[in-house]
Amino acid sequence: MDRFDRIFELNRILQTARYPVSRHRLEQELECSRATVKRLIEEMRLYLNAPIVYDRKLNGYRYDPNEGEMYELPGLWFNASELHALLTVQQLLEAVQPGLLESHLQPLRRKIDTLLERQQGQGGESLTNRIRLIRAAARPSSPFFTLIAGSLAARRRIYLTYYNRSGDTLSEREVSPQRLTHYRDNWYLDAWCHLREGIRTFAMDSIRQARQLDYAAKEVEEEQLEHHFADTYGIFSGQANHLAVVRFTPRAAKWVASEEWHPKQQFRWLEDGRYELTLPYGNPEELLMDLLKYGPDVEIISPPDLRQAIRQRLLDALDNYK
Repeated sequence: MDRFDRIFELNRILQTARYPVSRHRLEQELECSRATVKRLIEEMRLYLNAPIVYDRKLNGYRYDPNEGEMYELPGLWFNASELHALLTVQQLLEAVQPGLLESHLQPLRRKIDTLLERQQGQGGESLTNRIRLIRAAARPSSPFFTLIAGSLAARRRIYLTYYNRSGDTLSEREVSPQRLTHYRDNWYLDAWCHLREGIRTFAMDSIRQARQLDYAAKEVEEEQLEHHFADTYGIFSGQANHLAVVRFTPRAAKWVASEEWHPKQQFRWLEDGRYELTLPYGNPEELLMDLLKYGPDVEIISPPDLRQAIRQRLLDALDNYK
């Protein structure tokens, strides 16, 4: 536990304690020495205006009863792990579109930098230079991200022109945005499509035009959204009404065994060291793409049509090298 976390934890202990807390208990819970506890208390009093008092009769520390109930750590205050998560999210948002949310994020960034400087001491390098997100196979950001995010927050419908890659066609449709999903370094819009009268997923980079409409979006129950998306493998929508049984060689199993491919997956180890994974899926495309990268280290056992599909793709690939 570092200094920053200890201040955060000390505040929690004093806020929740019914009676004064002994120094010995603070040493144990904060995992530090007597001198460190004393220094933390003095810093909180001096720099954070914490109303910490020592009760000689009960031999412990507490917040002043006249002020402690209302006391909170001043300003924006997070522990170390929460700050690191914020910095990661900040970089993720900045990668969406140059300048997106910059005016809103800048004050937060300055505050985070200040808190991190306190955490790492004088002369420490900002953690923002130590966290890096590397994007793989990311497609260009959508110029309509801000408009769509605003419509989502305002609960307004969107009229959009959408490019379908598989059919090489353009379509115009009215949608009610439900949520934005960031998946495999790309953004998707989950929405109720009024043209198809159902829930659909739209790749943000395939939206060619978009404008917000003046009337309210159709609301879809969270349970219905989860039922539609959660059971399906990956981002592809639809009910997961198939089960794939795949087996990985002992070499590939070293990695696959520690991965979660699906929340409802099942697995077992075979006597020869192979790893068998059972996965629910609806649309097989993404599952096939993920399995193909393992080449000779994976075998689809069932269902037969999925096994035949990957066999045909491997044969087609082999044709390219004849």
